[in-house]
Amino acid sequence: MATQDDARKLALSLPETVESQQFENADFRIRNKIFAALPGDTTLTVRITPDEQAELLAENPAAFHPAPGAWGQRGWTLVTLPEVDAEQVGELLTDAWRHLAPKRLRAEFDANLEQG
Repeated sequence: MATQDDARKLALSLPETVESQQFENADFRIRNKIFAALPGDTTLTVRITPDEQAELLAENPAAFHPAPGAWGQRGWTLVTLPEVDAEQVGELLTDAWRHLAPKRLRAEFDANLEQG
C-alpha cells in the first residue's frame, strides 16, 4: 500500500523535479511541466500515454481510472494509492517524468541507473 508521502519522496528523487502547487494541490514538475499531482489524500495523478493508461486500466481497474474529461483522454491517470505498492508508484512516476524530461537528462538518469 503506497501513501502520499511515498509518492512525494519518489517524485522528488527524480532529477530536476520540483514540487509546486496548482488548484490547491501539490504537483511535481520537470522544467515547469507537470508530470504528476496529489489531488487527494489517497490519490496520485500521473501523466502517461493513452496506451500506458489502457494497460493499467485493464490490469487493475480498482487502482487506476482515467482523469475526468479531456485530461483522461490524453493519458492523465488517477492512481488509488492504497491499491498499489510504492514500487509501482515509483515506476509510474518515472515513466511520467521520462515523457517530459529533456533527452540529455534522461540519458544521464539512465547512465546513473546502470552504474548504481
